[in-house]
Amino acid sequence: MLSNFLQTTATEVTDTLNFQKATAEFVDKIVHTPADQLLSEFLDKVIAFGLKVLAALAIYLIGAWIIRKIKKMIHNIFVRRKTEHSIASFVESLVSIALTVFLVIFTISALGINTTSIAALLAAGGMAIGMALSGTVQNFAGGIMLLVFKPFKAGDFIEAQGYSGTVTDVSIVSTKITTTDNRNIIIPNGILSNGTIDNYSQNVYRRAEWLVDVEYGAPSDKVKAVLQSIIDGEKRIVYAPESPGNPLVALNALRDSSVQYIMRAWVRKEDYWDVVYDINEVIYNKVPENGIGFPFPQMDVHLDKAN
Repeated sequence: MLSNFLQTTATEVTDTLNFQKATAEFVDKIVHTPADQLLSEFLDKVIAFGLKVLAALAIYLIGAWIIRKIKKMIHNIFVRRKTEHSIASFVESLVSIALTVFLVIFTISALGINTTSIAALLAAGGMAIGMALSGTVQNFAGGIMLLVFKPFKAGDFIEAQGYSGTVTDVSIVSTKITTTDNRNIIIPNGILSNGTIDNYSQNVYRRAEWLVDVEYGAPSDKVKAVLQSIIDGEKRIVYAPESPGNPLVALNALRDSSVQYIMRAWVRKEDYWDVVYDINEVIYNKVPENGIGFPFPQMDVHLDKAN
């Protein structure tokens, strides 16, 4: 410990002596150098520094003009390709900031200042910010993916991350949906872009399906005829020639306490829920009117008398 203390003290003394020596040499130079020579050297340095300042100013002005041109060119490209406004604005800002940072470093370098430490500091700061904002960066990346590939848009009804509702806003970091009970749900784009998205609004038509259980003993031809008449009576059913077997009425399964029939039909997406609920009500009223009963869970129990 004592040796370390002595070594540190010796280093400090050496540094102090060197500083005093340099100061003495500088003062001696000023004292013994003629005034006109000092003035000449001073003017030379001022002129040299002034030229560097002018060069740096010219570099900055030209660079700023080039950055504006590049930003305008990128903006025009996005406009021609009709890119989403959010992603266009984000990319333009990102390119502008990056080019401005490089321009500032290059301008400082033109002044004769060593920019190695500045670049290292920026790199370290960028790494620290990136680690601190890792989740936000993931959401940015997810937002870019969503805005580029567009699995949905504002106004679509989607189901994702356990929530279903209408998309009201898609930003660069999150997506806002409004549920059917008027709740606003904000989902980060990072997890949204990596999960499953069910978009109910992307296609024009949706296929509705009904499962109807009736009691055993009802003739299948009669049941299918009644169910077919229900389908035929609904004007919102879409009959697509390119879809054979539409609509469909068929015996689906023989269950423990019932015979299950299936009904399928295509409807427009905006009519889907109205048609489903309306036909549910028609089935409930019309099937019993035709002498077909709905089943109840039942179990047959046989008792054997012990001898």
